[in-house]
Amino acid sequence: MTPDRFETLAEAWGGEVARWPAAEREAAATLMAEQPAWASAILARAGDLDAALDVFAAPRASGALAERIVAGAPKPRAARWVGWLIPVGMGAGLAAACAAGVLVGAQVSAPAAGAASDTDALVTAVSADDFSLYDEDA
Repeated sequence: MTPDRFETLAEAWGGEVARWPAAEREAAATLMAEQPAWASAILARAGDLDAALDVFAAPRASGALAERIVAGAPKPRAARWVGWLIPVGMGAGLAAACAAGVLVGAQVSAPAAGAASDTDALVTAVSADDFSLYDEDA
């Protein structure tokens, strides 16, 4: 372990080597045995920071402040799929109405099975005697 690595670990994990990652402890112990005064100074400085952090207590918000924050928070919106579901439903309804109109129109305008065409009906309605009215030669 290099001295820079030792200092980095002391700053990150604190002045107690027992709290360091297990893979680093043995190498740290070797460096501490090689340079005891230097390692003690680094660990003491990190220990001072640990002590200051242990004394520090995070401020706590009052219950009234927490209630005001929750009351002022935006309300949850409906799921995103609901936003597009309404237009899709309206489009499907319009398509169904159009399809029903086409079907009804086709049924009304189509001749019934076995019924004569309009031309056959006209010829049948005019008898041979009445046809002379329209014949120019007669």
